[in-house]
Amino acid sequence: MIERREIELPDFGAPEQMPTLPAAEYEARLAAAVERMAEAGLDVLAVYGDREHAANLAFLTGFDPRFEEALLLLDRRGNRLLLVGNECRGYVGEDGPELSVELFQEFSLMGQPRGDSRPLRTIFTDFGITAGAKVGTAGWKYYGEGLIEGGPAAIEIPCYVVDLLRDMTGGQGRVRNAGEIFMHPGRGLRIVNSAAQIARFEFAAVTVSRGVRAAIEHLTEGISERELARHLYDAGLPHSCHAMVSVGEKVRRGLSSASDRLAYLGDPFTVAFGLWGALTCRAGAVAAGPEDLPEESAGFFEELCANYFQVVARWYETVRVAATGGQVFDAVNAARDRALFDFAVNPGHCIHLDEWVHSPFFAGSGIPLASGMALQMDIIPVSKGPFWYVNAEDGIALADGNLRGEIARDYPDCWGRIAARQAFMREMLGIGIDDSVLPLSNAPAVLSPYALRPEQVLVQAR
Repeated sequence: MIERREIELPDFGAPEQMPTLPAAEYEARLAAAVERMAEAGLDVLAVYGDREHAANLAFLTGFDPRFEEALLLLDRRGNRLLLVGNECRGYVGEDGPELSVELFQEFSLMGQPRGDSRPLRTIFTDFGITAGAKVGTAGWKYYGEGLIEGGPAAIEIPCYVVDLLRDMTGGQGRVRNAGEIFMHPGRGLRIVNSAAQIARFEFAAVTVSRGVRAAIEHLTEGISERELARHLYDAGLPHSCHAMVSVGEKVRRGLSSASDRLAYLGDPFTVAFGLWGALTCRAGAVAAGPEDLPEESAGFFEELCANYFQVVARWYETVRVAATGGQVFDAVNAARDRALFDFAVNPGHCIHLDEWVHSPFFAGSGIPLASGMALQMDIIPVSKGPFWYVNAEDGIALADGNLRGEIARDYPDCWGRIAARQAFMREMLGIGIDDSVLPLSNAPAVLSPYALRPEQVLVQAR
């Protein structure tokens, strides 16, 4: 049974500094990528990145291109060459892995100098890309045969790079999309995370969850979306997506940025904020209770919120190390009242530097949930009655006993916050999570459907 209770949200604390990733971890990631290249029969891997699509490149190197594009070339002997534009040449850090860096000025913004770099064909040739070589590319997406004709032959990175690679190697079949090396939901290199990476994700999760909670606590009649957005403090971290703030009819658009629109009593609202490694979203009503909602929809909203939270609780109680994505999907789908809402997308997904890497959560999925996975409880309900929206999205990590011990040893403050959140979810919210589930948000599964009563949250009564 789901009910509303007044609960004082504990102060779980916050990390003072974001944990660092040692250069050795980047070296291990590059070595793992070389192993996967060999398994796939590739001679060279070309990893492309730009401001919007930096995750695979940053995962390997710690470098994310800004204003410009960049390309990492990696061969089976472990040689690495990073191509950057004018402005990123000075931005490449010294705290990542050892890299050879070369200026390729066509990655620079238009109108900037172009006279100091070699032709791309020459660069590729000197790196060892010749006729007969097999090249894999990785950008930000890969494709299945049933979706795109040609499957792995469908490549999303810039055409001029792909055309040149195919020309130099001897045809289309020599160059293919290798994005699954990083992004496959069961075996991708970015799907399983180290203790250090999880600790960094926890820093981001604390930041976004505190910002969203602050925005909700300041949500009053007459406040503008833009005023609410001021509470979404990013601590200097890169954003994984734009901040989303909407009230009233604008909520129907879902992904909208903040505007000058004002909140009125009885409006729906949504606030979502994402930084590298974390996103928190909350949605509900600008109201103190059902009496503030339109009479014709108050009862429906109550039922929607209760069933939605029941589905959320089922997700948290089913997800664990060694469960499959299909088991989680079946459990949450069985808890969903089909008369109230549909799932907008998969009920959950993998998260990393990019907000959505891939998802193991779909009907029939046999993908096992592994220790080290960072997962997003991202159940988006599509109302089947009067339009209303409710959301309680946050991130977790999965960890077996060994990984939990490593986090506790190397990041004791982080582990203390995680353990306190586990106890809070079990004892205060009635959600019986497994020991392998590590809540990273400072508002773990906390849903206040009526924003004018933020202390009143939904719980699963036992």
